[in-house]
Amino acid sequence: MQFEPVIGLEIHVQLATASKIFCGCSTEFGKPPNTNTCPVCLGLPGALPVLNSRVPELAAQLGLALKINTESRGKSRIGITRIHMEEDAGKLVHEEGGTESMVDLNRAGVPLLEIVSEPDIRSAEEAKAYMEKIHAIATTIGVSDGDMEKGHLRCDANVSLRPSGQEKFGTRTETKNLNSFRFVQQAIDYEIERQRDEILDGNTIVQETRLLDTDRKVTFSMRSKEEADEYRYFPDPDLPLVRLSPELIEKFRKNLPELPEAKMQRFMEEYGLSDYDADVLTASQEMSSYYEKVLAEGGVPKLACNWIIGDLTRVMNESGKSLKEINLSPENLADLTKLIEHGEIGSKIAKTVFAEMLVSGKTPETIIEDKGLKQISDEKELGRLVEELLAANQPQVKQYREGKTKVIGFFVGQMMKQTRGTGDPAVINRLLKEKLDG
Repeated sequence: MQFEPVIGLEIHVQLATASKIFCGCSTEFGKPPNTNTCPVCLGLPGALPVLNSRVPELAAQLGLALKINTESRGKSRIGITRIHMEEDAGKLVHEEGGTESMVDLNRAGVPLLEIVSEPDIRSAEEAKAYMEKIHAIATTIGVSDGDMEKGHLRCDANVSLRPSGQEKFGTRTETKNLNSFRFVQQAIDYEIERQRDEILDGNTIVQETRLLDTDRKVTFSMRSKEEADEYRYFPDPDLPLVRLSPELIEKFRKNLPELPEAKMQRFMEEYGLSDYDADVLTASQEMSSYYEKVLAEGGVPKLACNWIIGDLTRVMNESGKSLKEINLSPENLADLTKLIEHGEIGSKIAKTVFAEMLVSGKTPETIIEDKGLKQISDEKELGRLVEELLAANQPQVKQYREGKTKVIGFFVGQMMKQTRGTGDPAVINRLLKEKLDG
């Protein structure tokens, strides 16, 4: 039997405000437990809340941006049921060994937006792409810092299966507090397989709340959820109705920055990037901004893109550092791409220079000079080395002339060894063929 996954995400975005939603307590991350609290965010009797005016303004801006751009990678349309303001709760801190738990209320009252999607998502990969797009939009327009390690963006994933062709939804489970794109995909992939196995074994899917074990990459039951949530909302008489004027909404609309989808199209049109490359660059406001700074310094568009989404991203992943923490100025990366484009260094030397730039912060020109890495393109000098190499390796010359032309790789390798990787590969290959074929 074939099954179709039905997935919806509830994404929680922490808003970029200095204070909480109903009081003046700081939203700063990492403070000692219960130091960012007051009677209001503790919910003590008699405390009067006052709405932080920035919260509805930021909510309106994100609402406008998502109305303009609600597509995920692959151009699938994901409907948004609603976006609403809410406040975060405190958290339990469990002692090692599980003997006791403590309560930290620093996050209580931190302003959030919850973005609830329609159940339009059909795969874990699509869910990940949708979450990445929401993150990119929220950070691009500045309504959230988007630091997922600090809980600025996380989601709950609702997953169910139904037989292919069936309209009625199956019983769903909700996996909560997924705070990375990778974890969202892992949790959904596991839930799809788990539910499929349960159904095929003749078991009934239980509506429940689950959590992801990130080490084992499996979800496990947290609590049963037999009925839909009933939060028993009621109006707070101390909070007046909030109305944003049409003029203010129009001002927000006009002041929205270039959104990721528009930026992606511009990168493709102006810089000749592929759909994939432009999509990767614009998935992060920090990365797309860095890319344009490199180009402003004269960087070669395609080469700059390759270095950023390739080697630079690899270094970030391995070190756990963000782009702003990496010691690589846009000017230095731009200069590296220009040296490669002008044929002054090859790809192998470029990687050596790149690695040294990350460590020392020196310019590529300084590194090349200090380490004697300037590419040798002089045909007279390289020609002399080629003749000496061929004279010293007559058996290989004979093999080549007998039709075993792959042996040219041996000669190229020896030439690069003799020049310490600084010989121009194109010139070396041409000179070798001329001598061997002559």
